[in-house]
Amino acid sequence: MGQYIELNQSNFAEVTQNGISLVDFWAPWCGPCRMLAPVIDELANEFAGRANICKVNTDEEEALSAQFGIRSIPTILFMKNGEVVDQIIGATTKAVLAEKINALL
Repeated sequence: MGQYIELNQSNFAEVTQNGISLVDFWAPWCGPCRMLAPVIDELANEFAGRANICKVNTDEEEALSAQFGIRSIPTILFMKNGEVVDQIIGATTKAVLAEKINALL
């Protein structure tokens, strides 16, 4: 059973440098972020071993948020081998997220 990876300044580069990663920038007080949380959990299970499904708490990781120019949350980055290749700002559906991950695999 897969589980999302909690990213921080010390493990971000290591986790995202190889393969495909979905990175959800969120905060506990953000309503749309909380609505998206179960979707992120489902994607972590479905893509276990094929893609990294990750979350960054913007309240705790302000430097990472600034590094990627996160101005509103949720913001979801799609990364391939450490490079940002796509992003979605705002809540979206599981189908949209899965389609973007599959397109990168």
